Amino acid sequence: MASMASAASGFVITPNVAANTNSVTSKSNALFFSSKNNSTSSRSYSRLVVRASEEGPAPPAAATKEAAPEAAAPKPKPPPIGPKRGTKVKILRRESYWFKDTGSVVAVDQDPKTRYPVVVRFQKVNYANVSTNNYALDEIEEVK
Repeated sequence: MASMASAASGFVITPNVAANTNSVTSKSNALFFSSKNNSTSSRSYSRLVVRASEEGPAPPAAATKEAAPEAAAPKPKPPPIGPKRGTKVKILRRESYWFKDTGSVVAVDQDPKTRYPVVVRFQKVNYANVSTNNYALDEIEEVK
């Protein structure tokens, strides 16, 4: 097995960037560093090829300045999802250890794609010695 030092000490660099873009002929240079070991063991050495490419022209500065005022207009925030932090809620999930029990909301994930966004903490622990659980919005009911 080759070590990282021997793998990194032998590589090839081949620039494919032409110095003069108007000329028809292109010149390619390659640089090879060998990490040949003089031992008689049969090791295979890998090569690292690094290629540089020319970047395209930069976009005009005037186009970016015109687009900036449109993007600067802030979007109004959507209303918060679920109950507020600290609210007392009743659990409606039948298979839950805390079914028909009340707990307080610890956090609500505002991402609409989250399946169980509401984290609820309870006074008593379940069989696994856990006092919190996540619930969907339709599995909880606010207690007044």
